[in-house]
Amino acid sequence: MSKLRYTIPNSFTALSLLLGVASIMTAQLGDLELAAWLIVWCGLLDVMDGLSARLLKATSDFGAEFDSMADLVSFGVAPAVLVLHAGLEVGQIEYESPQFYVLFAAVAVFVLAGAMRLARFNLVSEQPSGGWFAGVPITAAGGGLVSSFILVLIYHGDIAASLPLHLHLPVLMFVLTLLMISRLRFPKAVKRNSLFINISQGIIIAGVYYCGITRSFPEYLLGVGVFMLIAGIIAGRITRPD
Repeated sequence: MSKLRYTIPNSFTALSLLLGVASIMTAQLGDLELAAWLIVWCGLLDVMDGLSARLLKATSDFGAEFDSMADLVSFGVAPAVLVLHAGLEVGQIEYESPQFYVLFAAVAVFVLAGAMRLARFNLVSEQPSGGWFAGVPITAAGGGLVSSFILVLIYHGDIAASLPLHLHLPVLMFVLTLLMISRLRFPKAVKRNSLFINISQGIIIAGVYYCGITRSFPEYLLGVGVFMLIAGIIAGRITRPD
């Protein structure tokens, strides 16, 4: 029973890692929509991973390291590959053009920052106490914002055609890179003292699961991602450190 307790959260992590690899392969094959949804599903599994580990009291050093490796693939490398191919296919960026190399540099730096972010996260002494991250987590950056933004572009081709994506995509990746390696206090999705916040978190998460499972309403996912990013940064600035 003891081994089974640790197997459950690690299984969620393993499946998230495999879906991240599948997203990379799918993007390479040209199915950007499925590749983006696979990253969204990785996010859903990441929530189940953390929740099951806490409920079963099955946290371990191995689980923490395994989770970080899976997160780097699913929310670092996979979104980077997705954005690069979206720039080529949706943004009509020409291969080996100056715009291509700028985008390539942006996604490469994003992956590097994600790796640094995850390495720092595992150093407990570097973390703010309580339910806070130091910097925006890679799951929010790569899993929540990047995938949903690409899905909205795919679902709304007229909007994508009207945007200078050769500028927007690199800027998005560079901004998320800076947020990940920053020292900003960013709230975790944990139980709070406020009933209103807890109910709001539950409703938001339920909506995200519905969209992910049914592969619908990426606009909701993007809206939630942007709202949580802005609200989280503001909360980290106006509240006192624990």
